[in-house]
Amino acid sequence: MYPTLSDLLGWGPPLDTHAVFVALALIVAAGVFVVESRRRGQTDSRIWVLVLGALLGAAVLSRLGTWAQHLDPSQNLDLAGQLLRGNASVLSALVGAWLGVHIAKRVVRYPLRTGDLFAPAVALAMAIGRFGCLFTELPGTPTGSSWGIVLGEAAAARVGGPAGVPLHPSFAYEIVFQAAAFAVLWFWLRHRPIAAGETLTIYIAAYGVFRFFVEFVRGNEVAWMGLTRPQLFLLVTIPLLLGRIAWKASHGGFTERAANTERTPDGTRV
Repeated sequence: MYPTLSDLLGWGPPLDTHAVFVALALIVAAGVFVVESRRRGQTDSRIWVLVLGALLGAAVLSRLGTWAQHLDPSQNLDLAGQLLRGNASVLSALVGAWLGVHIAKRVVRYPLRTGDLFAPAVALAMAIGRFGCLFTELPGTPTGSSWGIVLGEAAAARVGGPAGVPLHPSFAYEIVFQAAAFAVLWFWLRHRPIAAGETLTIYIAAYGVFRFFVEFVRGNEVAWMGLTRPQLFLLVTIPLLLGRIAWKASHGGFTERAANTERTPDGTRV
């Protein structure tokens, strides 16, 4: 485990490794977002209010999503403590970003769908950010074979895992998934006849299915019937996402006509 960048590289300032990769992910995602917004002609300055809404929503809900997780209230942090130093959840962050964008749209009266701008940026940001998790967090459950990540005594004590046992590199699995998702989104889906905003729905649904299964080797705490809290959340949300995709498909949401139907800044259809 490499808690600081100097631990990882063997030189340099003692910056938090996870924070560095998150910052890098946001910078790269911003570049992807700008390229795609220009390609699609969505250059209204109000769009940056939406980005701010997404960041604020993700920052707040990522922490609140893991609050009050213990049945015994004394084991949970107070609200201020949770927001400042509580555990963060990627799934909660995605929900928070979605809510933040929609609230910002209401505030600035922005009429256009923006999911297509966010989808590739989020996928690439997740791929980069997960390197921070890979280098600093418990990799996963024991693999039962000779391959995997083996923690030393100090690293095992730090992340609360077993020492000397090969563990599933669950974050590496996610890096591969997110990199592949970005490639599909960037080189294929964004050029397909898909209704405005729906590439984000497809991406989130695919990630939800992947995350449900990878949770079995993540090492997260089992909450009920052998499932973790993220899996219980996904049991509810995945059918909703797949149902939306099926409904859109049945109503021609993945045709050339649907792809060419959008709203102009004054709210009229084109």
